[in-house]
Amino acid sequence: MLPPSSIIRRVVAGVLVMTAVVGIGVPTAHAHEGHEGDDHGSPAVIDVVEVHGFLDPVLVDMLADVLSSVDPAETVAVVLQVDSTASVVDDAELARLADLIVAAPVPVSFWVGPSGARATGPMARLVALGDDVGIAPGAHLGQLGAPVLGETVVGERFGLPFGLPVDTDLVGRAVGYDEAIERGLARPAPVLLEHLVGVPGFEVRTVDGDDGPTVQPVTPTRFRQLDVVSQFFHTVASPAVAYLLLLIGMGLLVFELYTAGVGIAGVIGAGCFLLSTYGLGVLPARGWAVGVLVFAFLGFAIDVQAGVPRLWSIIGTVALVVGSVFLFEGQSFSWITLVVGLVGTVAGVVGGMPAMVRTRFSTPTIGREWMIGEEGTAEDQLSPNGTVRVRDAVWRATTNRATPVEPGGPIRVVGVDGLWLEVEPTEGAARDYRRR
Repeated sequence: MLPPSSIIRRVVAGVLVMTAVVGIGVPTAHAHEGHEGDDHGSPAVIDVVEVHGFLDPVLVDMLADVLSSVDPAETVAVVLQVDSTASVVDDAELARLADLIVAAPVPVSFWVGPSGARATGPMARLVALGDDVGIAPGAHLGQLGAPVLGETVVGERFGLPFGLPVDTDLVGRAVGYDEAIERGLARPAPVLLEHLVGVPGFEVRTVDGDDGPTVQPVTPTRFRQLDVVSQFFHTVASPAVAYLLLLIGMGLLVFELYTAGVGIAGVIGAGCFLLSTYGLGVLPARGWAVGVLVFAFLGFAIDVQAGVPRLWSIIGTVALVVGSVFLFEGQSFSWITLVVGLVGTVAGVVGGMPAMVRTRFSTPTIGREWMIGEEGTAEDQLSPNGTVRVRDAVWRATTNRATPVEPGGPIRVVGVDGLWLEVEPTEGAARDYRRR
């Protein structure tokens, strides 16, 4: 049973998307081969279940439902098509799933495929419990890691995977297609159909044709997969998606701080942030790293007001890198995702956001008229654009009628244009000919 905190997170996240998916009926299983007699005379089928991504609560629940509801009168076998490298559920949930695999009333077969698929960590230990294992060229199996299914050192419960010794090298490494077959871990199965042919109870027939005899399946195949809502949660709980949703959400919320009212950016940002909290809650995320990322965006927000990258932009960038690198414990994402997140955030928040804010507020009517007449100092050379400090706040400014001001020179605010101030030196300012 899921812990209460996980249930609460899933309920809260479900509210966000229920309006988008209500009324959409998606069956969890559909037949890919038409056979006469969907009535009582239907032949027994073989179920193929896709297991892709981390073993999270959504995926584990779906697998448990499939295995616990198998009817030997209707199902010949269950084939799990796996491509999974890690688990984010506790060991008790994995042990429950292992019990269902061992106690299934029909054969449970695993196919590590197609090419490029991997079955490592807890998934590799679950694969070892199957009645039959096949592997595709280019796939990998192994890297068992620490025991997670409740077995003891001598393997009293489920036994050691594949009957391997305690000191097997597969604890820390995975093997490919050729070595897996050579070591007897799996049989060759380049494609799904070839794997199904080797599953006990799957019937085929040979048909003579112009190009010679061909093998055709007789046993109907039924594919099972996550429904739309479950697939949505499963995707959100992947490290890359949760990380990018967190960055997008906080970036849009920072942008909304400098806008009037609540706009579409704020709504989307809040939705992305809430969804990221669900994903981070499921995944092994470090709380302090999430806090560092929040601090990074607070630093960016300070310089967005100034309209120019300064010290806080540097501090925010460093915090963003640290928080991103150490966000997850063990389960991480690819360097491509990391580069996209870092470069996209810095370019958007430091480079693009100040310009967007100034464009959105191109009129002086945003409640800052009180600044007209205030005095301050130039932070750098104004010729005519630069930055000034007024009441201990840094602003982007331009000089009135292009009158140059040296760094540290006293200035006076004569106008406000969005997030830009129009200033003039307190002494020696250019005189407007219209006032003569």
